[in-house]
Amino acid sequence: MTPGGAGVAQRHDQQTGGPAGLIGIGYERGGAPGARSAVVDGPYAEDGSPHGTSHGPLMTYAPGDDGTRAGPDLDTGLTARTAEEVLAGYLHQQAADFLRSLRLHRESGSDAEGAGDAARQLRRAARRISATLHTFRPLTEEEWADQLRSELGWLSGTLAREQACAARRDRLMAALQRLTGRGERPERPDRGSPDDRGDQAKREQRDQRGRRDRPAPSRSTAAADPQPAASAAAAATETDPDGALAAGAARAGALLDRQLTLARTRAHSAALQALGSARFHAVADSVAVLASEAPLAGKNAELPAAEALPPLADQAYRRLVEAVAALPLSRAGYPYNAAALAADQRQDAPWHQVRLLVRLSRYAREVLAPEYADHRLAEAGRALEWHRDAAEAAAAAAAAARTPRIAPATAYALGVLHADQRHEVEAARFAFGRVWLPRTGERPGAGTHDLPGGMP
Repeated sequence: MTPGGAGVAQRHDQQTGGPAGLIGIGYERGGAPGARSAVVDGPYAEDGSPHGTSHGPLMTYAPGDDGTRAGPDLDTGLTARTAEEVLAGYLHQQAADFLRSLRLHRESGSDAEGAGDAARQLRRAARRISATLHTFRPLTEEEWADQLRSELGWLSGTLAREQACAARRDRLMAALQRLTGRGERPERPDRGSPDDRGDQAKREQRDQRGRRDRPAPSRSTAAADPQPAASAAAAATETDPDGALAAGAARAGALLDRQLTLARTRAHSAALQALGSARFHAVADSVAVLASEAPLAGKNAELPAAEALPPLADQAYRRLVEAVAALPLSRAGYPYNAAALAADQRQDAPWHQVRLLVRLSRYAREVLAPEYADHRLAEAGRALEWHRDAAEAAAAAAAAARTPRIAPATAYALGVLHADQRHEVEAARFAFGRVWLPRTGERPGAGTHDLPGGMP
């Protein structure tokens, strides 16, 4: 048993492929020779380059159908254009998407579903504009880019809170139903037919009359033999564990529903207030200007795109590789490793940082070659989105368990729910390691089609 592992066995003798029972992502048992060493050694090949990039920098090759970096060279689509043409074209497109989503949001009116879809598209465009301005900052007017990026981050974060609260509530309610569903429990022993139960009641009545006819034991006899009395008391106070867990889960669900619904209502009010503020109108005006004119630095922006853009995209990818190298992939590469069961923001923070760097690299690739999607980065980002959602859900369950004067059964159900979500965190880390360090002969990202969620 692992120390502090909450009773989870650590299976170091199990191969990296692992069973799909815990993580639910469709991997078969076992793995190719050398898969374990790839996880232990970190995200670097024998020549010192990151795994999967032995043919050159990530941003200069497109992934082929067989999972290799053997697609057409991205430089061929950049040679004939300047950095200003490529970068401005991408920013114009995302700014137009931002304004279109804003119009749809205003026209949605009382349609909550339409407003939610428009807000997601608005955040999608805002993230891409902000990431592009961050990655290619030396090619822009830096003061303008930093200010717009900060305002877009504020807007995206404000709009994301309502959706996050709703998704967290749905996730926790579904987890409670899964943990306490009657269909997943073993059947209770059959208590017999109604006639059998009637005969049993008659026998119990005869036994009670017989006990009344017998003389009562003396005090000395009862004191000399206390064991039968203690056993009878324990049997009388024994409760049904399934019923206790179900009752605690019902109360825990009601508590979480109240807390997360209140948080969602507050987030919705904050989003409406933000969308009607002068600060938001200033952001919208800046994006409207960006839709027709991108303030770029003249000298650097006039360079050929193949010369100016790939080095900046490669720099973003190198930061990602360095951050992944600092992750405990050697431990996360073992199924059932129990490393993520302890709720500690310090151990989650590096994974959240990698998620942001994966997003920056994905968006940088979109600028250089939008027609060539990097499926490996997309799958890695999906696993880390799963990691973030599970960690935040576990934190919500822990916060609910700290509510004063809750029943012990409610606290117990919330503890089980917290442990379940931390298991999801562990599974997401394992899935990210399998995507980032694919097994020999396996296409990058293979077997991850069952990952929950999607990349925005």
